Amino acid sequence: MLHWLAAARGALVPPAPRPGAVLVDLGCGAGLLAPHLVGKGYRHIGVDRSPSALRQACEHGVQGVLGDVLATPLSDGCADVVAAGEILEHVTDLPRAVAEACRLLRPGGLLVLDTLAATVLCRWVAIGIAERVPGLAPKGVHDPALLVDRALLVDECARSGVRVALRGIRPSMIDLLSWAFGRGSFVRMVPVASTAVLFQGCGRKEE
Repeated sequence: MLHWLAAARGALVPPAPRPGAVLVDLGCGAGLLAPHLVGKGYRHIGVDRSPSALRQACEHGVQGVLGDVLATPLSDGCADVVAAGEILEHVTDLPRAVAEACRLLRPGGLLVLDTLAATVLCRWVAIGIAERVPGLAPKGVHDPALLVDRALLVDECARSGVRVALRGIRPSMIDLLSWAFGRGSFVRMVPVASTAVLFQGCGRKEE
């Protein structure tokens, strides 16, 4: 499922606004976002705490930086885009993680994120169901206590000068059924009205 989410995240990233533009990928893992940035013109910098994940990311053309998303070893305003995909629901200090992501953005830079909401429905769907379906989410990967408070997320982004808009997404049911029966390997993520389970965020830093 991480591959499907990476594709949806990449679709939110516009072509590079200038030569030498930088995209910082927080919690980049093995570099799943990289194939969805091909041809967009970014220098792709990935931050992760796992050396083995960074080695895999480097194989996809990502410039790996060993570090924690709560304290990245990168300078203020270094990024035209910051991507925080499937990472905020794993951090123990959401305000600090948001402030760090926004710190890295240049004025006018774009923040792109996706994460899980702190709701009863999300705990039931993303943990109770998804972690029991092989191939969707590993058992125990999500701590219910770390799911993201949407209002807090929006407020913390605004505190750091980024007005972020949220929208819900979910797997295409047709694609998901095809995948479940072994007739397809890729599932599109489609927008939905509710942000109560899985959602994306997108916003620009004030000039």
